[in-house]
Amino acid sequence: MTRQFKKLSHSIYECKYHVVLCPKYRYRILQPDVRSYVTQQVYRLCEQKDRLEVLELNVQADHVHLVLWIPPKYAVSEVMGFLKGKLALRLFDRFPELRKRYWGQHVWSRGYCVSTVGLDEERIRKYVAWQAQKAQHAHQERLFD
Repeated sequence: MTRQFKKLSHSIYECKYHVVLCPKYRYRILQPDVRSYVTQQVYRLCEQKDRLEVLELNVQADHVHLVLWIPPKYAVSEVMGFLKGKLALRLFDRFPELRKRYWGQHVWSRGYCVSTVGLDEERIRKYVAWQAQKAQHAHQERLFD
């Protein structure tokens, strides 16, 4: 697997996240017409944020799966607040019948699920342990020089 790092002015990064969000009360409102609109709007909204990229998107009747590439200049919570808020407003504008089910312009449940995508924990632990051993070995070599 090839590592692909992106660059900002003072950092390189590979920050990929798997995010799941659900409509409030887990209602199955994401039927085909709403589903296609949500898909289209997620891509449009992500284009508005600098270097935010949708890698995968899957909209089910009662939840949305996203794999996002989020640069470290944005907090995941900031991106999710932006997406959920703007999507809710746009859904109410496009589908006014949703207002009957969701009052107060709250389509999405309060929380969301997020997990990082990348190296597995075991590999990272081995790398960190190896770095410690490498540093100790280098220090011992300097003692005898």
